[in-house]
Amino acid sequence: MNILQCSCAIALLSGVPAAAAVDDSSALSKKITVWFENELNDVRQAPFSPDIRLDSADVDSAARMVWDAWKAANAAIDEERLPQLVPLSADSASWTLPPSLEPNAVMTFRYGAKGEEPAAGYPLFLYLHGSGEKNREWANGYHFASTFDDAPSVYFVPRIPNTGEWYRWYQRSKQAAWEKMLRQAFVSGHINPDRVYFFGISEGGYGSQRLASFYADYLAGAGPMAGGEPLANAPVENCRNIVFSLRTGAEDHGFYREKLTRRTAQAFDSLSALHPGEFHHWIELIPGRGHAINYSPTTPWLKGFARNPYPRAVNWENFEMDGRKRTGFYNLAVQEPDTLSCRMRYDMEIEGNDIRLTADRVSYRTTETDPRWGIALDFERTYTPATSGLVTVFLNSRLVDLGKPVRLTVNGKEVYNAVPELSLDNLVESCAEFFDPRRLFPAKITVNLADL
Repeated sequence: MNILQCSCAIALLSGVPAAAAVDDSSALSKKITVWFENELNDVRQAPFSPDIRLDSADVDSAARMVWDAWKAANAAIDEERLPQLVPLSADSASWTLPPSLEPNAVMTFRYGAKGEEPAAGYPLFLYLHGSGEKNREWANGYHFASTFDDAPSVYFVPRIPNTGEWYRWYQRSKQAAWEKMLRQAFVSGHINPDRVYFFGISEGGYGSQRLASFYADYLAGAGPMAGGEPLANAPVENCRNIVFSLRTGAEDHGFYREKLTRRTAQAFDSLSALHPGEFHHWIELIPGRGHAINYSPTTPWLKGFARNPYPRAVNWENFEMDGRKRTGFYNLAVQEPDTLSCRMRYDMEIEGNDIRLTADRVSYRTTETDPRWGIALDFERTYTPATSGLVTVFLNSRLVDLGKPVRLTVNGKEVYNAVPELSLDNLVESCAEFFDPRRLFPAKITVNLADL
């Protein structure tokens, strides 16, 4: 169906005469676009709610209409944009980061392609540089982007806007840049949304390891190098459905990089043994090397893997990163208690049309602290069932059979057992939540954890 035919079908399903549907098709698309524009401009508004039910045969057409409206809204808002995609060169562009998150912060970056564009779009690599003199480090990033054997590909190579003690790639102002980069790259039509990779070196290694856990649902893989984060900062469980590489010199003892890399390997090995094939990783301590290693193997390895945007098994520890938590992950969306200090864990397993979800509060107890900087090196976690907050499980035909009853249990209690309703509202809501062309969901189930 085209958009007009889709609008006619939607209107008929909602009781609108067919003749009126022809006149209303553009009005419906415009209504969605305006709602998206308000969301992008942070305008307070009610949820999108025309209450339009869908038949399963119309879901794909409705999803195309919603994504077209999303693209139109992105084109209409006033913001700095990714430059036109051209071959990678020394030319640069700049974005001003949100002043409310970081005053006087301009992120200059290089953005360009290598090789011919594949039919499904280019793989996209975000490279984060180290903490040396930022112009020299940025120039190194351009060299790596130009020479690594990963074409065809597109690179986004930023220069860190400012410097100083505890100034990091993962902070909120930079989070805004990464989400803007992904959102604009997806609507451009030139990027394959299932082939996005984050990687970096040294300080960029720390940053890409944290971002890998925070944004795993957008990634096919991540490749920090010469790094090693305490795992409280980057829970390994979140990386269940991506590929993960961490390569560090075996003699790289600064800030416990060698030690923390080994602990990351142990955590991945343990989870991989519990869930074969679902924690795919390549973690290597390179004999005889310190902080400088061969950086070239990482991106070709990462590029061999694509994202599964619809995993039937999801682990998500929703952790605070610089005063902010995520509100969604894969097909889950949450409204949590208003406290950043409270971590939550959500584990979802789908078998057939049976969905099992656990929702827990997570508590950390530090078991090892380094004596010099006070870095928490190791910890124990305890879990207690959550008793507040809302959890939404979005669904599509890749996850369950939408024509049959779906059973959802949360913390061992059955909370839903019915054929889910399909609606345009759900497509719009999930598009706004994830801004991802692969995650427009026609069905959802929302649970209030206080009712369990």
